[in-house]
Amino acid sequence: MNYSTQLLRFSLAVLTLCRRELVRFYRQRSRIIGVIASPLVFWFLIGSGLGGSFRHPSAPPDVNYLEYFFPGTIVLIMLFTSIFSTISIIEDRREGFLQSVIVAPIPRSSIALGKISGGTLLALIQALILLGLAPFIGISLSITSVLLATVSLFLIAFGLTGLGFCIAWQMDSTQGFHAIMNLFLIPLWLLSGALFPASGAAGWIATIMKLNPLTYSVAAVRQSLYLHGHIVVQELLPLPVSLMITTTFALLMFLVSTAVVKHGKTL
Repeated sequence: MNYSTQLLRFSLAVLTLCRRELVRFYRQRSRIIGVIASPLVFWFLIGSGLGGSFRHPSAPPDVNYLEYFFPGTIVLIMLFTSIFSTISIIEDRREGFLQSVIVAPIPRSSIALGKISGGTLLALIQALILLGLAPFIGISLSITSVLLATVSLFLIAFGLTGLGFCIAWQMDSTQGFHAIMNLFLIPLWLLSGALFPASGAAGWIATIMKLNPLTYSVAAVRQSLYLHGHIVVQELLPLPVSLMITTTFALLMFLVSTAVVKHGKTL
């Protein structure tokens, strides 16, 4: 088999699995509503409730909590989308579809990339929809900031979907997957700087936040939205460093996902 044939099979497998994820998700409208509405309600209620009492230590008085919480809400929507999209792995195993894909004459890496790509596109589309609300809460967007935010969001979506893929591949039931989500993925987001800055947290919490790769993902989104040196982002690492860490996380999750497909549980 020559290289062009292998590349064709790889590309076809990736595109087919990616398209299947997109079609499957948007046929389930209740899932769309849950993915978008839950974080928005969360953002509005918490942002409104803490708006009068929250003050970022480095922010000017006109920065309210709704504005500070906005980048974290976008990441939360992508986290929810990644979780819901990777649940399909458990359903595919139960229905027998996954077994037929495993025995097909395609590279195992194409299975991981196809599934992750589908979840990534779903998360990115919904994140960009929410990004359109930024001007209404006082965040001025330029073409450069939108492009940088899109790159950041794509990397975050890819990494989170890859993480969800690794967990879902090992699960036998959706109940077990949700338990892992509540125990691991949600705290991962809570300690990412989405709800509160590391500078105001207890010492051990601040240390965990510095070790959390999602902290730099949220920082990358926040820095992309404030390209003109807004004081809110002064305590964060430079944007190139945040993007580099986010990219490393995304690539690592893809490599682990590929390894899990090759050597992990399949039946």
